[in-house]
Amino acid sequence: MSLFSVLADLLKPAPQPDPEVSAALDRVIGMVDPLVRAVPRLEKQLIQAVTHALGYCEGLVTALPGPIDINRQAFGKDPLVHALFATPGDIHDMLGRSQPVRDFLARPECLRSDYFYAMLAARRQQKTQYGLAQQGNVIRAEVAQEVLYFSAQTLIEPCCDQEGTRQRLRAKALQSLLVAFNAHVDKLRRKRADLRADASLEQALLAHHQSPETESDAVHSRHLAELDFLLQQNADALMPEHLAKTLADFLNRPETALSLTPVTLSVDRMGILYSADQLANRDLQTLSFPELSSRDRRLHMATLVRIARAEAEQAVAEVRDRQHRFILI
Repeated sequence: MSLFSVLADLLKPAPQPDPEVSAALDRVIGMVDPLVRAVPRLEKQLIQAVTHALGYCEGLVTALPGPIDINRQAFGKDPLVHALFATPGDIHDMLGRSQPVRDFLARPECLRSDYFYAMLAARRQQKTQYGLAQQGNVIRAEVAQEVLYFSAQTLIEPCCDQEGTRQRLRAKALQSLLVAFNAHVDKLRRKRADLRADASLEQALLAHHQSPETESDAVHSRHLAELDFLLQQNADALMPEHLAKTLADFLNRPETALSLTPVTLSVDRMGILYSADQLANRDLQTLSFPELSSRDRRLHMATLVRIARAEAEQAVAEVRDRQHRFILI
């Protein structure tokens, strides 16, 4: 290759990123700490990492199972729906109390379809109870049993079509990553404030002693030197250029803050859990679902669901009516 060809390649303008990547890059830069936004040529530093994170979020949302129908009929037919709710009435209450559902029904777009889609998230719980159980050919009483149940059922990003919900969930996943990164920066700032307070205390203790240096003063001096070293490390970590690199590294490893883990459980109709060595000769159901781990490290089962708009409207109306009656009473 000639020198002129090499120079021509160097002088070529960089290819424009995909519009979706450009939009995601704008969202990332708009949400991150102002210190990071001050870094020169930040877009160039982040574009590969943002592209990777965007692909990861898309894969995460694609891996969500469903959609499954959530209604009274499904409670009797679908083992997962039966496990998610204690009674069919709990489905109605969840729909009626869901603020995202209320907001969705208040928008004209909800009229485009008789059904809408959303992500259902719920926390898996277990409790121990004592009851009858068959052990071999003997029925025993007061046997410890682990019971599966779910709490905090929440509907996220309702939309008239499934692809619309998935698109909004991808954006929400990227936003969750950025919130996690900003939380890391806030933690560094809090640590800096704590270190400065400790250093000020050590300096005051050293200044208070007027006598020749004692063993206690030596301890304070060593501790002050350690604090100064930690403060320098903290200052380096909060430098804009370092934060930009940390952000790029973080977006290249999004699984550390957001991930799905498959779960498979065997239960009976009462929700009692059974291990692999207890499966023989039992009428059990297998529940398979992923659990989402996000920035707060709590696990939530997650699946896409389909809900009838008329049922949601009725549920919201009934809950509002109960609330008005309670206020009047």
